[in-house]
Amino acid sequence: MKLATITNWAYGTTVVLTVISGTTMLMASNALDRERAAEAQRYRLDKATYNLEHDAFALTGQARQYVITEDPTHLAVYRRTAADLKDVEDRLREVDDAGAGPDELNSLKEALRWVDSLHVQQLAALTAQQSGDTARARQIMFGAEYERELNRVESMIERFQYRLDERTGAEVEEAAAIARAWKTISEIVLGITGLLFLCVLYFIFKRRVLRPVVRLSDVVKRLAKQDYTVEAPTTDQIDEIGDMAEAIELYRENAIERQRLEVERDAERLTRDLLSRMTQRMQGCDSLSDLEGVIQRFVPEIIPGLAGRLYLLDGSRNAMVEACSWLSPEYSRSEFSSLSCWGLRRGLPHRPGGKKFDVPCEHLDLGDAPMVDTICLPLTVQQETLGLLYFEPVSLGETIADVPDIRLRMLSENIGLALANMRLRDALREMAMADPLTGLANRRRLDAVLKHELAEAERLNEPISCLMIDVDHFKQFNDRFGHDAGDSVLREVGSTLRDLTRDDKAAFRYGGEEFVLLLPGIGPDAALARADKIRERISDLRIQYGNEALGPITVSIGVASLPEHCGAEDLVKMADSALRHAKSSGRNRVEPAAPRMNAA
Repeated sequence: MKLATITNWAYGTTVVLTVISGTTMLMASNALDRERAAEAQRYRLDKATYNLEHDAFALTGQARQYVITEDPTHLAVYRRTAADLKDVEDRLREVDDAGAGPDELNSLKEALRWVDSLHVQQLAALTAQQSGDTARARQIMFGAEYERELNRVESMIERFQYRLDERTGAEVEEAAAIARAWKTISEIVLGITGLLFLCVLYFIFKRRVLRPVVRLSDVVKRLAKQDYTVEAPTTDQIDEIGDMAEAIELYRENAIERQRLEVERDAERLTRDLLSRMTQRMQGCDSLSDLEGVIQRFVPEIIPGLAGRLYLLDGSRNAMVEACSWLSPEYSRSEFSSLSCWGLRRGLPHRPGGKKFDVPCEHLDLGDAPMVDTICLPLTVQQETLGLLYFEPVSLGETIADVPDIRLRMLSENIGLALANMRLRDALREMAMADPLTGLANRRRLDAVLKHELAEAERLNEPISCLMIDVDHFKQFNDRFGHDAGDSVLREVGSTLRDLTRDDKAAFRYGGEEFVLLLPGIGPDAALARADKIRERISDLRIQYGNEALGPITVSIGVASLPEHCGAEDLVKMADSALRHAKSSGRNRVEPAAPRMNAA
């Protein structure tokens, strides 16, 4: 017999047995419902009977308590309970609604009449008690006749309860027996159904379930070892096995995609780590050359496979000048006007090649070559353009891979911020090293420059001279014309010194009306000649303050040279000593320091 025929017969038989089993279970459920209904009816009858019995004996108890104690509280409770007591028909109706039969109701009705007769005697006793006849009241409530009637009522109610218990117990037992019978039949049918199901499994389990499950198990094991080259077996079964095969294949595809995403995430994490490391290194840079070295080192790793350049803006010429490059870019000029780049014009990244058609920048020297896929990233901070990042493919004909926009944006923002921070730091350093009145370098800058120049002079074995300059009788300008006039004199002297020096960082304001000039590579004779020229130029100054001429301005100058006059550590001191000698010798003159052999 074919497997399909066996399966169809088994399915048909299983359906029939399932219907029979379901029917028997419904019948058993109905029988259980009847059993529960009988139990509920018994409970309601017991409750109704208990209420009747309670009302009868509650009135008796309150009446007796009042007769004994004469406590008006018991009288009030008695009257309230009697007022709430319904008539015989209403009380019988409650029991009838609970499920009592006609014969049972008749016997109960007789008991209720006796309860009412007891109520009459209770009222008589209460009336006697209220009139002061306590003996009469007690005779009524505790007499033999009252006790006989009370026992008769109790006996009749107990017989009523016994008949109810007997009837409802029989109904409950009958319903329980029927429920057990249907439950037994249902269990037998379920057992037959289960046996048939096991027989069907015996025939079809190996062919329809076991074999594909074994194959799927092997696939799952390989997938668990992250061997995603394995493929799930194809099956045309429209059942759970087919669903499992489809789910495993979907899991495999998702795992491959997840593996790809993990690789991309690892690469992105590595890129972010490189970017963070580059940012930290740029923050530690002390000069522009250090910053360019960091960028030249890290950018090819962050944006791999792309050559490029870093341009910085030369504000005096409005031109972009190459600061550094990597991987030998070919198509962008090393210097061009800022108007030659569409990215700088728009203040946005510009990519003329690739998937989007756009206008090429004028700073590209393509010649006869086709359009090159390039990217220009403006470096803008606080709406101020500082430079440009330029990228191009390493080889002609290649295109720029899809670099995430967020990576390019983070790279340009970090480099732009580093450039802005360095410019700000340089500006603050210049402010800290400059004299605000004359514009010359201050004494702090002198200490740094002097240390460097002395080291260079020693390394190159060259002379170096120092000129200490003091404005003669400077206090007179302040006393006669005011401090503003004195400031004008100092500004003019500082401007003259700046004009007479080839290096704008060679002149310093030493303090007050004193100035210092460092002359690297100049010996004592040339230094004396330069000092005399400075003295003459300052003597020719004519300064107007308001409508009044400030008068002649003269200076005294002391000159010291290394190594003729002193050692490196005493160069400024020897120049200051020579200045004091010039001032004591009459001012408006140049005095050299004493030769080294006579310094003692």
